[in-house]
Amino acid sequence: MDFDFENRLTSAEEIPEDLELDNDNPLRPKTLSDYIGQEKVKENLSVFMQAAKIRQETLDHVLLYGPPGLGKTTLSGIIANEMGVNIRITSGPAIEKPGDLAALLTNLNQGDVLFVDEIHRLPRTVEEILYPAMEDFSIDIVTGKGQMAASYHLPLPRFTLVGATTRAGQLSAPLRDRFGVVLRLEMYTTDELAKIITRSAKILNIDITPDAALEVASRSRGTPRIANRLLKRIRDFAEILSAGSITIETAKIALKKLEVDELGLDSNDRRMLEAIIKFYNGGPVGLETLAAAIGEEAVTVEDVYEPYLMQIGFLSRTPRGRIVSPRAYEHLGIPFEGLSDQTKLNF
Repeated sequence: MDFDFENRLTSAEEIPEDLELDNDNPLRPKTLSDYIGQEKVKENLSVFMQAAKIRQETLDHVLLYGPPGLGKTTLSGIIANEMGVNIRITSGPAIEKPGDLAALLTNLNQGDVLFVDEIHRLPRTVEEILYPAMEDFSIDIVTGKGQMAASYHLPLPRFTLVGATTRAGQLSAPLRDRFGVVLRLEMYTTDELAKIITRSAKILNIDITPDAALEVASRSRGTPRIANRLLKRIRDFAEILSAGSITIETAKIALKKLEVDELGLDSNDRRMLEAIIKFYNGGPVGLETLAAAIGEEAVTVEDVYEPYLMQIGFLSRTPRGRIVSPRAYEHLGIPFEGLSDQTKLNF
């Protein structure tokens, strides 16, 4: 059966439930002091914001990059809050033509933050309008065609563009060079995630023990978004099994029912690894062939399944295709003898 990865608990991609969670409950921190983890990013960002406020200037444009679910949108809101300005939120695919961008920019007030998620997906025609807006705080709009064409020079208030991307390498050099502050978000440690889970549980009026928070954190793939998502689902089991209190026993039972194992792999991760082992002797196997074998789109395999499996050393991309590592065999409880000698040389 095909799996809808958009509803996958352990996917770091944003789903409607995450948006609902953020709107109904204030899980997103509002200040840097409440923001857990990313210490280097917080330290530098704090300096940049304080210096801008001392000089009574707007903060320079900020680029946040890293894997999904680590808090880029949250940080943009914190920047606006700490600077005492408003924020407008949009995404690269939503800005289809220069007029859309012009409407956003001309409605900003002095010092406001414009947050553009997935900024690497901005259309090229829109991106070219953004260059003078970022540098000179003005845009030139051409209306009409031929003899009826007219050019308008529109001055803009000084604003801060905060761009977020999971693929910094896909940003064009001219756009990337116009960001004065470039910050990379790293995966979270288990201890940091446990603190986030404990904080979220308090906000949601959930009773959770420290060892249960650590257990959930250890299976959250280093991603706060996944940690909060698992917490909500485990809460449902706790209502039935332990009077609403999440203990270590309840957490383990719930995670087993949700098919999330000790390393954060779900049934779909294991299904893909087992397919490579069973059908292709552990690899190498091409992306398109693998996608067809498990009934998924190639882009889903590449963007959703593979990153975490590669991060923990269970999967390797080689010029010849994908290869399952000996560690994955051990984790799945499958004897390693089936891997060919040639494949073993890759490790």
